[in-house]
Amino acid sequence: MIYISLFLIVLGAALLVLRRRRVVTFRFAALTGATTALLGLLLGLTTFTYVVEPYEVGVPRTLGKVRGTWPPGLHLKSPLTEVTTFSTRPTDLDLTDHDTVEVRSSEGGVLYADLTVKWSVDPAHAVSLFKLAGSDEAVQQRLVYADSREIVRNVFARHTSVEGYSAQREAIGSEITKLITDRLAPRGVLVNGVNLRNVRPSEGLQKAIDQKIQQDQATAQAEAAVRTAKAEAEKRKIDADSTAAANAAIAGSLTDKILLSQCIEAFKAAAEKNPVYSSPCGSTGTPVIVDGTKR
Repeated sequence: MIYISLFLIVLGAALLVLRRRRVVTFRFAALTGATTALLGLLLGLTTFTYVVEPYEVGVPRTLGKVRGTWPPGLHLKSPLTEVTTFSTRPTDLDLTDHDTVEVRSSEGGVLYADLTVKWSVDPAHAVSLFKLAGSDEAVQQRLVYADSREIVRNVFARHTSVEGYSAQREAIGSEITKLITDRLAPRGVLVNGVNLRNVRPSEGLQKAIDQKIQQDQATAQAEAAVRTAKAEAEKRKIDADSTAAANAAIAGSLTDKILLSQCIEAFKAAAEKNPVYSSPCGSTGTPVIVDGTKR
């Protein structure tokens, strides 16, 4: 930029001199020279200033030496000074689609995890980030992207497929957030949150999960049938024991006199409809005559 500015100033001055000496005779030579020199001067002034936007932090360097950081605002600088800016706005790193993280559970099952990492640059660490990465894009690719994928794989490797797929998904998301935050904070990257958006099993793992669910259902049905059979067997045993106890009690209470009385009563009831002249009642075998026609 400084070279263009010098060229325009020299060109404008040359036109003015040539017009003054009447070497150049076209009508607007003086105006053109003055305008060109002024434009070169204004352009040169911009090489001595730099504006850092409100959402940025600047890292100036002169001849390869870094000179701290610049906050937002207007700054004076040497024409030899170059400024690299880092955005302090939160940035979303989406690990989805072709960036989806393929992980393996502790059982070896393959899962696919989709997540979003919300991060931003810590202005206090802008110099170290410049030395380590060089730009916003490099910070995301070399630090946030690489470390996030590594941590996600390591966390899922400590859990089973079922835990990663459903049971412990929320706990796994919290663990991933904590580990990524702890890893990147000392390097000057602030993690504002990690959203574990989706975890889906691979096709082979899904088939294995479906088979296990079917086996668990069959096992549960078999166990329920066994419990039902045991309950019915216990119920029949209780009924049999009750019947036997009742029969024993009845047998113990039936004396000969009671049996004879019940036998006679039974034949009386029969004699009310038809005459009965003999009955086998009685332990001695003597017949008892019952005539239902006599009241």
